[in-house]
Amino acid sequence: MFYKDERLALFIDGSNLYAAAKALGFDIDYKLLRQEFMRRGKLLRAFYYTALLENDEYSPIRPLVDWLHYNGFTMVTKPAKEYTDSMGRRKVKGNMDIELTVDAMELAPRVDHIVLFSGDGDFRPLIASLQRQGVRVSVVSTIRSQPPMISDDLRRQADNFIELEELRDVIGRPPREQNEPRSATAAQG
Repeated sequence: MFYKDERLALFIDGSNLYAAAKALGFDIDYKLLRQEFMRRGKLLRAFYYTALLENDEYSPIRPLVDWLHYNGFTMVTKPAKEYTDSMGRRKVKGNMDIELTVDAMELAPRVDHIVLFSGDGDFRPLIASLQRQGVRVSVVSTIRSQPPMISDDLRRQADNFIELEELRDVIGRPPREQNEPRSATAAQG
């Protein structure tokens, strides 16, 4: 459902896409993801949205954010809010829905097709508005995880649903083992 001459924009809800890929057991190779959608149409922008903990000495997402920024992605970040819930657990809040929505609405007159990488049902009104402006919207998420990572309302609203599992061979790489030393994985490969 892509046309070679259509102007495309990607909107990636970073934490949502990460959770969906993790539920399916693979990591996203963002260089391959960008190349895949450049092949499908005229890619104008690839936005990536994430909240960052600013007070942490080292954030595991910082290297990814820096790499994306230097490799053709438009990074949209904001400081995450850290708080303690009623049970005394440390929680982090960093919702980027408003930023993504505003950017998509601003870009709508300049694109033919928006690809939203999220399963968050809060984006259903955004998709409906983009469609009223003549923009086709594809949603990338998964129904193959337990539970499914996409809201049924969002899937129904989209012009096209792309199952993330079906993109695994095109944009995926095996997840890195967290506890194995580098030398052990290098010896196996």
